[in-house]
Amino acid sequence: MLAEVPSGALADRWSRRGALVVAGVLQAAAYALWLAAPGLAGFAGGLVVWGVGGALVSGAFEALLHDGLAAAGAGGQFGRVYGWVTAVDLLVQVPTALVAAALFASGGYAAVGWASVVTCLAGSVLAASFPEAPHDTDDDDTDDDGTDDDEGPGWWATLRVGVAEAAGRPAVRAAVVLVVLLGGVDAVEEYFPLLARDWGVPDPLNPLAVLGIPVAGAAGAALGGRAASWPPRAVAAALAAAGAALATAALVAVPVGLAAVAAGYALYRLVLVVAETRLQEAITGPARATVTSVAGVGVELAALAVFTGYALGGLALLATAVLVLAAALPRLLRTRAPM
Repeated sequence: MLAEVPSGALADRWSRRGALVVAGVLQAAAYALWLAAPGLAGFAGGLVVWGVGGALVSGAFEALLHDGLAAAGAGGQFGRVYGWVTAVDLLVQVPTALVAAALFASGGYAAVGWASVVTCLAGSVLAASFPEAPHDTDDDDTDDDGTDDDEGPGWWATLRVGVAEAAGRPAVRAAVVLVVLLGGVDAVEEYFPLLARDWGVPDPLNPLAVLGIPVAGAAGAALGGRAASWPPRAVAAALAAAGAALATAALVAVPVGLAAVAAGYALYRLVLVVAETRLQEAITGPARATVTSVAGVGVELAALAVFTGYALGGLALLATAVLVLAAALPRLLRTRAPM
């Protein structure tokens, strides 16, 4: 959380692609540390390294994708492409879970850990091959802060520009709030296996019982790009339907209720892609990764609130919160940047 916004400014000032490359290396290093020092200190240290790596991805990826599409003359396709990327991110949980199970059966944690190191490094190699469109780092608001006009604003000035845009421009601020509120809800996925257990699914069948939820979420995300052009009330209706599905699942509290959870998660993921697209559309300044990272910090804090709410009221309280958010959604979606 502490590294989110500073790393976003680093990506804006230095390189979004470079941030993704370094992120993969750091996450590989985290796995190596866990393997080399399998104790409390090694585990805690690895989590710090892992967290910094994750922070480098947050904001940098969205900015790289948005500006790359814009440079290719396909700026209006961000929602569609981002939706498919999110869908793949969810779908890949299925084969990797199966591979991890096979690796663990044959070689224990060491086999899974070293395979994870290789995977992260392969991700860095792939990220290094991404094209990176040049982005404008010059901004009139930074001239009084000692910046060099030939080199653009420095890291601190870039950070200030991004935070100022996130907080000071109404359209961007509304989009950030929307992403924060919706993004925090995704913390509920931590509880899917626990829901299955509480509703009577035997532990050996638990992974299979919840497998359909990320698959449904992937389907919703894949459709999110099309939903980005929907009127605000239609998007709000989709989120309200998601809340109603979660409330129904909480009410029945039996294994078949996981189907309602899957339906609600699919609709939620669709709306989340719409929110992420609106944020990228609203940003006009040079610190796109920084602004997106500000939203990332908010999502982390909102996730803590979701954890607390779930502890107090379970899925029913979360479903109520989703319904309340759906009622407020049209107003947030109508706040658009001036053309």
